Amino acid sequence: MRIHIATDHAGLDFSTHLISHLGAAGHEVIDHGPTSYDALDDYPAFCINAALAVAHDQSQGFEALGVVFGGSGNGEQIAANKVAGIRAALAWNLSTARLAREHNDANVISIGARQHTIEDATSFIDAFIAEPFSGDERHVRRIAQLAEYESTGDIAGKNVDQY
Repeated sequence: MRIHIATDHAGLDFSTHLISHLGAAGHEVIDHGPTSYDALDDYPAFCINAALAVAHDQSQGFEALGVVFGGSGNGEQIAANKVAGIRAALAWNLSTARLAREHNDANVISIGARQHTIEDATSFIDAFIAEPFSGDERHVRRIAQLAEYESTGDIAGKNVDQY
């Protein structure tokens, strides 16, 4: 599988570990940066680029997921979710990592690199990658509603407020 990763200065050390770990597991890892430490760098472009690459790969039929991380993972998740077709989930334990894939068909996982040990964060990512989407009708329906809202600004028959 192709795995796109991105971080900021807070996750740079973890990124080196993750590239090695995922590569050793047989994944093709594409690093969207940064490549060197800069305490004042900004995560949005790095994470958006990783999310764009995931969306592009998936639209072309490639099996691809994304991993974004920073100090808390919150901003990185928000950045990734600005890309059409991306469902980025903040994972803080094995259960949330697995459920993001199983129920939400998330295609990007976000991790707080300062919130977890390298071992724990790596286990969340491994669980996320390994977990398949259940395909249950209720989850498919909900994901379709999110996609509809993303493309039209409404969800037919669901009374979405228009401001």
